[in-house]
Amino acid sequence: MKNLLSILFLFLIIIGCSTTSRTIQKTENDSAKVLDTIRIANDELEYEVIIIDSGFSTWLASQAQPRGFYGESYLETRNKIYANEWNNRMMQPQLFNPNLYEMQINYDPFAHYGYEVNYLIYNYFIYFQLTYKQQLSGFVPR
Repeated sequence: MKNLLSILFLFLIIIGCSTTSRTIQKTENDSAKVLDTIRIANDELEYEVIIIDSGFSTWLASQAQPRGFYGESYLETRNKIYANEWNNRMMQPQLFNPNLYEMQINYDPFAHYGYEVNYLIYNYFIYFQLTYKQQLSGFVPR
């Protein structure tokens, strides 16, 4: 249950540049809890992605393939597949854990989001699958 609470995956619509920040939250006993927060946004447009997951930033830095390893078209193709399957599962809470698939991902297959956005979204999908032992497509995440 702790893992389910640690993931708050807020995906509005995506595009733009990225910034990374760490949020410190005070608990009742005044011990600080560090949450990893990655925000990808373009303030001039109406697009924003916020990923809050206590292990994603560490995983991204230590286990993800480096930027440039995958081509942008590869990332776009996989993100379309993963987002579509995510949304299918979100709409079937009787079959899939509704605590894992809380919100719909509005990934527009015709929008050009750029490399950085696609890279971070793709890696979150891989992280999610490995961490929560899910398989969003016929591709086995590594």
